[in-house]
Amino acid sequence: MFTNADINFEALKKKAYNGRWATLEDGIIPLTAADPDFRMSTEIEQGIIDYIKDGYLSYGPFSGLPEFKNSVAKHFNTEKNGNYTPENVLAVNSAAQGMFLIAKYVLNPGDEAIIFDPVDFLFKKTVDAVGGSLKLCPVDAKTGDINFEILESLITSKTKLISICNPHNPVGRVYSKEILIKISEIAAAHDLWVMSDEIWSDIIYDNIEFHTYSSVSEAAKNKSFTVFGFSKSFGIAGLRIGAVLCNDQEILEDFTEKSQFNSTIEGVSTLSQIAASVAIEKAKPWFADFLAHLQSNRDLAYKTLNKSGILTPNLPQSTFVIFPKIENGFSSEDFAKRCLEVGKVSVVPGSERWFGKGAEGHIRICFSTSAEILTEGLERIIKSF
Repeated sequence: MFTNADINFEALKKKAYNGRWATLEDGIIPLTAADPDFRMSTEIEQGIIDYIKDGYLSYGPFSGLPEFKNSVAKHFNTEKNGNYTPENVLAVNSAAQGMFLIAKYVLNPGDEAIIFDPVDFLFKKTVDAVGGSLKLCPVDAKTGDINFEILESLITSKTKLISICNPHNPVGRVYSKEILIKISEIAAAHDLWVMSDEIWSDIIYDNIEFHTYSSVSEAAKNKSFTVFGFSKSFGIAGLRIGAVLCNDQEILEDFTEKSQFNSTIEGVSTLSQIAASVAIEKAKPWFADFLAHLQSNRDLAYKTLNKSGILTPNLPQSTFVIFPKIENGFSSEDFAKRCLEVGKVSVVPGSERWFGKGAEGHIRICFSTSAEILTEGLERIIKSF
């Protein structure tokens, strides 16, 4: 189901943008943007077809279709130790939009937000977009370990938000319940909001248990937002569908109002919500096979890079990216440039632009492709030096 023969390369070359097949010249292997090379499940495809058969694509409820909200709440409660009702869920146009809306809701110009370093560039971008001020909390670029002394030392009277990425991109760390409780205690002691980006929380290896942030303590439940999306787990990035979850119904209603989701100014495509709901309700068997394939690819990437002599890999507990350390003296940008020019493989450099200053000396490699493509790409990278 997830071999080279299952990949429609012609379709990818027409549709796979964001630094992938449609943006690169023939012969280059993209191991870049975190997006699967495989088609979505047939259950999702059929769900979309069934929904449009009667010929109607009318406005839906502004906060989201009932079936979408039910599916997301159920998914978090059964898979992520959550305690949500459907009313605690707001449909948004992608997890990325959810992050922007939360930053806008929580921060005024000049307010401070603490984010991890390294971490996905969207965390910085969302704070910058609303005029907030960034404080960077370093995490170990191999393990994702958080220095809590530094975290607490960054808090000032202007601090309003701690944003966490769990599971962590690009390191792939799944933060335990104990670590999340510690974050919630720090946040509560200083009356801070917490935003937890959990878009990767379906893709977890080795049967590690995942706890959605709001579930770990009463303090976490009282003053937090959770962001979720479907692009990683089910390959429907182009549908731009995500969710914001909040256990405090009054806060979520205020958030919904101030985010313009109580009118036709905002609101999310009903077709996208149906696709996401079908993914949760009917595509779990497909996803189980996909997850098994990804874990096999993770192990393949780790073993190959570990004996390369030029890259020392981490072993991600989650995500389908690996974040090895460069060992041959090249900067992240120069290493990625040589991979592209000599090896004809595109990877993401661990530069400040993408992940923050703490990412320098690393590259990020996406492995949500076939074992054949991954093997060829890794071999090309190693032979480029």
